[in-house]
Amino acid sequence: MTQPVIDQVRLHMDPRFHVKDPVTSDLGLSIVGQGILLLDELGYEAFTFRKLADRIGTTEASIYRYFKNKHRLLLYLTAWYWNWMEYRIVLATTNIGDASIRLRRALEELTRPISRDDRVPHIDEEVLYRVVVAESPKVYLHREVTEENREGLYLGYKRLCRRVADLIREVSPAYLYPVALVSTVVESSHLQRYFSEHLPRLTDVDPQRPDASTTEFLVEMVFRTIM
Repeated sequence: MTQPVIDQVRLHMDPRFHVKDPVTSDLGLSIVGQGILLLDELGYEAFTFRKLADRIGTTEASIYRYFKNKHRLLLYLTAWYWNWMEYRIVLATTNIGDASIRLRRALEELTRPISRDDRVPHIDEEVLYRVVVAESPKVYLHREVTEENREGLYLGYKRLCRRVADLIREVSPAYLYPVALVSTVVESSHLQRYFSEHLPRLTDVDPQRPDASTTEFLVEMVFRTIM
């Protein structure tokens, strides 16, 4: 399976996400880094390029030179997240012979929040995780999703799901729905944490340990389903 191209923890993003690659300049890095923080503070609906420009001391026009609109910026950020998640799973499962252990490690990585990594200084992964939990469904739950799919804008998410689905096939070759199960796990990991914070009657996740509880629930669900 094709792996994301990684150069010292720099994920090389598909150029279709942006007008100009933001990692090529300090302004572009600031747009990405401060964009994550502002999305977390305001939410997608209230977020605008004008507000981002005010935050970083530039003009709206300068931001549009990097991203076509705020939807494309959100696409870029979620795609970066999926590629980063795949990178973590590759590291967590390398040199492990037992397929069941590899699957468990992959599921643990897939369902736990990501923490700040100073090797990627322009992105606060902890804040990005909150943005993904709250806003990522807006990336594909809209009318232009079919067109964007044809552009290949969801390949990172698909590749991530297929990678973990391949581990499920190793453990349980007869199981018929590995990709559907993995995408369900990914979306559920976000929803369960969101519910635990905002709509606690919709989940059994332990509010005192929501991260560990969510992971335990989803790992158990997968193994009970496929065995």
